[in-house]
Amino acid sequence: MIPELRSRFNAAFTQAKYEAFTKDIEERYRHKPGFNLAETPVFIPSALRDALAAACDDVCSLFLRPDFKQLSEGALQPGQIVANESEHPMFLVVDFGICEGDNGELIPQLVEIQGFPSLFCYQHLLAETYKRHYETIPAHYTHLFNGLDSEGYIDILKRAVIGGHNPENVILLEIEPEKQTTSIDFFATRDMLGIPFVCLTKLKKEGRTLYYTDENGRNIQVKRIFNRIIFDDLLARKDLVSEFHLTDDVEVEWAGHPNWFFRISKHTLPLFDSPYVPKSYYMDQLPAMPDDLENYVLKPLYSFAGMGVIVNPTPEDVANVEDPSNYILQRKMRYAPAVPTLDDPAKVEIRMMMVWEEGAARPVLVNNLVRLSKGIMTGVRYNKDRTWVGSSIGFFEP
Repeated sequence: MIPELRSRFNAAFTQAKYEAFTKDIEERYRHKPGFNLAETPVFIPSALRDALAAACDDVCSLFLRPDFKQLSEGALQPGQIVANESEHPMFLVVDFGICEGDNGELIPQLVEIQGFPSLFCYQHLLAETYKRHYETIPAHYTHLFNGLDSEGYIDILKRAVIGGHNPENVILLEIEPEKQTTSIDFFATRDMLGIPFVCLTKLKKEGRTLYYTDENGRNIQVKRIFNRIIFDDLLARKDLVSEFHLTDDVEVEWAGHPNWFFRISKHTLPLFDSPYVPKSYYMDQLPAMPDDLENYVLKPLYSFAGMGVIVNPTPEDVANVEDPSNYILQRKMRYAPAVPTLDDPAKVEIRMMMVWEEGAARPVLVNNLVRLSKGIMTGVRYNKDRTWVGSSIGFFEP
């Protein structure tokens, strides 16, 4: 997006550099990421950086409203409500598609939002590895916000996740964590924050107290949970046997309370009134079928990684929705071919990553995640056999 940096990077790129970069990531934890690593980071000019920050402020104003919990109550699903909900989410991740404005400028448009942690530790590792292997990335360009350096970034994550406890009493909770697509982030989290990752089925419960067994065979009390379990995944695993269920009322703190996964989600999109948010409608509250249905996307409220999304819905698709209360129609955005590569230009989604510490007045922008795509969506299945696509990060002009 910064032409001179893009030209310099592309001219200096070699396949050998890329292979050394990916090998470095894999060897760090003797673990291969379950997703494609893009050949390039993205260089983001100051004007777009400022627009992204303004868009985050605009979007977050909804969550500062005193009636937001009331507005989002319908998002909570029966049988999936967890006790002891926090006053606000601890983590917010906001996905913006980078589109072309009326005057040719690049503008952010909201794709999705989640009150759920993303790859906070892995993205920091990724940024450092890009810089180590590509000398054309300017040293003074950063992936972080609000004046954070590496030490400050890790410190804010430790405060949010560990919350003053002994790290051994804090766990990252997932289902079969080593098998998850995002498992590289669990290894990075263990390394950076000093907390173990534990499978739900390995937890033991005595009354309202939870324990896990460490590698030395000791039973360690769990006092705080950094939750990474997606309820959809949990419900799909009928084979799981566990003493602890997320909905049990136990004596633990939540670093990211599970209820916010529902409260801040696709369910939130129709509530926004912002120039950064394409118009969205709850299907069961749609006043009339849009005359230009081809300009909308049909999305299930509760899905992950693009599952169930219909990019080019027909009237029949809309009519065949069995439960309209669980779907939205969102106006399409036109992604800009913003990143020249060695063949076709790539489209960009930027995930802005925020931490809202306990007792803080509002969330703070800390990091970012970029996905590059040459297909109709950013998912792997839409970008098969393409290069310069997949997981990346943005470096921002100072």
